[in-house]
Amino acid sequence: MEEKIIVSNNGPLEGTVKIGGAKNSALPIIAASLLGTEPIILEDVPKLNDVSVFLQVLEHLGSKVEYLDERTIKIDSSNLTSYVTPFDLMSKMRASFLVMGPLLARFGITKTSLPGGCAIGMRPVDLHLKGFKALGAEIVSDSTKIEAKTENGLKGTVLYLDFPSVGATQNIMMAASMAEGETVIENPAKEPEIVDLANFLNKLGGDVKGAGTSTIRIKGVEKLGGTTHPIIPDRIEAATYMVGAAMTKGDVMIENCIVSHISPIIAKLREVGCEVFDMEDEDKVRVVGKGKKLIGANIKTLPYPGFPTDVQAQFMALLSICEGQSTVTETVFENRFMHVDELLKMGAIIATEGKEAQIAGVPKLRGAEVKATDLRAGAALILAGLTAEGETKIGETYHIYRGYDDIIGKLRGLGAKIDRIEE
Repeated sequence: MEEKIIVSNNGPLEGTVKIGGAKNSALPIIAASLLGTEPIILEDVPKLNDVSVFLQVLEHLGSKVEYLDERTIKIDSSNLTSYVTPFDLMSKMRASFLVMGPLLARFGITKTSLPGGCAIGMRPVDLHLKGFKALGAEIVSDSTKIEAKTENGLKGTVLYLDFPSVGATQNIMMAASMAEGETVIENPAKEPEIVDLANFLNKLGGDVKGAGTSTIRIKGVEKLGGTTHPIIPDRIEAATYMVGAAMTKGDVMIENCIVSHISPIIAKLREVGCEVFDMEDEDKVRVVGKGKKLIGANIKTLPYPGFPTDVQAQFMALLSICEGQSTVTETVFENRFMHVDELLKMGAIIATEGKEAQIAGVPKLRGAEVKATDLRAGAALILAGLTAEGETKIGETYHIYRGYDDIIGKLRGLGAKIDRIEE
């Protein structure tokens, strides 16, 4: 039996949708909870497959995990019992590699297998390991597993990241939080999720300055404690519903979003012809596509604050029904056009060459049987199905649930015809 999502065109999405906590913030903060020697309470944690797998990783390492309610978790890592991450859990998701930094800081040694997750390109972990080496760790690895250890503890250093990798920045920040002396990370990632992690580490008693800028300074401390921390809203989830409002020529109010985090999406939606009202004071944004003529635009994915790679697939689905020509340039991941073949099945006109996709807008897509090739591709196919003639049947739906909290319920709340079936 395989679960599939069935989507039909039923006109504009209308109403209000509330955004949940960010997956890409929750996972590193859950990893950083391994550093705390007192209980930690995390609020607004999204209900996602990736979160539950990650919590299993923590329990395997000796953390006590307790749900206080559906989206509030208590984590007690005061008595960790292992520094080895099991292969079966690591192979399910890439983000589980983020436990290396905290375990190296706590134990001076950590062992793990190479990570899994979405198949969207190489996404090598060499920048993480380069950071650990700079802090004084010895790395021993082969084709399947990695061990990092230090005889005399981690030592602060100055290191430069060749690429502003989000995961590497987070892992190095966590390792450096208890290293001796000061660590300076130059050319780090600047994503809001980096700032959220820094705020969390500081609440535990850490000393992190400069997160969100081009230099992060971390003074190591001997011990980190506990705290209560709400996860920031998910800017990628917000962007997905914004694109949905545009594609269906709807009128959707998106609540619980930090408007400055989604400014590239707002700018591009205005460029294609939508009306966007940003209510920064109220953490809301309203997207109106009703009665608007959608025209093509060019997008280029870049590290934050540029256009996010995690919204590229959804925006490509939108551009496929915009009048005229559009170009999408993907600079972050080299294998992130797998959704193109699926959109072609739905009648889109897209030609790819290397990092570039040329799109000729069509008046309407048509329903088809497609598969979610990765998490964001799955969301893009749902949005495409909402505007297509006939019925769209999406397979390999497990990718979608890795990153969207109650996507079917939220879309139904906006009037979408969407269901899940077993085949």
